[in-house]
Amino acid sequence: MIGLPDDLLYSREHMWTRIEGSVATIGITDYAQEELGEIYSVELPDIDTYIEQDEPFGTIESSKTILELISPVSGDIININEDLSDDLGIINSDPYNTGWMIVVEMNNLSELDTLLDSMEYSDFIEEEGDA
Repeated sequence: MIGLPDDLLYSREHMWTRIEGSVATIGITDYAQEELGEIYSVELPDIDTYIEQDEPFGTIESSKTILELISPVSGDIININEDLSDDLGIINSDPYNTGWMIVVEMNNLSELDTLLDSMEYSDFIEEEGDA
């Protein structure tokens, strides 16, 4: 598995979050995209949609399954990755950079305390794999 970027936070639902002030850029982890296989479609909400931490905000359909995307934070969506409509492959090839999904203006920074750093997420993946 690719080394996990240290500048991100991770959820147990295999989402990553890049924090800049009160703005969170969100995508799926490399582990998740590997488990999914080839991605056929992504459904994301509209800009200005309010999303809740630990609630679904969209779906990914892949060669193996349909997965609900679970939000790692609460807030208003202020940007959506329009490039995904042209090339879903960037989620597989570059999940941590060009494969991002949404940008959220967070309204509760204390929610970040529930997320994992790269070491904790790596341990979580290992435990999950052993289960």
